Amino acid sequence: MADPMRIRAQASGDKAVVRVLMAHEMETGQRKDSAGKIIPAWHITDVTASLNGKQVLAAEWGPSVSKNPFLQFTIKGAKAGDKVAITWKDNHGDSRTDEATVS
Repeated sequence: MADPMRIRAQASGDKAVVRVLMAHEMETGQRKDSAGKIIPAWHITDVTASLNGKQVLAAEWGPSVSKNPFLQFTIKGAKAGDKVAITWKDNHGDSRTDEATVS
């Protein structure tokens, strides 16, 4: 299982800015190791975000996203105390979900 995501959600008026740092190797499948063998593709394919259980973001990613990707977005209608959950899934079938409270 991957390391926890670092999520910060800060309210500002009637919206919240959410910043997420995901720990993932994000291999493209095009690099070679020191022995000359291709390193298999291993990358996040789907990312979703929800506010208090209601989905507010869905994204499909591919191998061109950098290692340990950073994602930032704004949610209208969010207020302090609301729960933001981020979930990712990768092409190996692994997934991770982490939550943060809007401050």
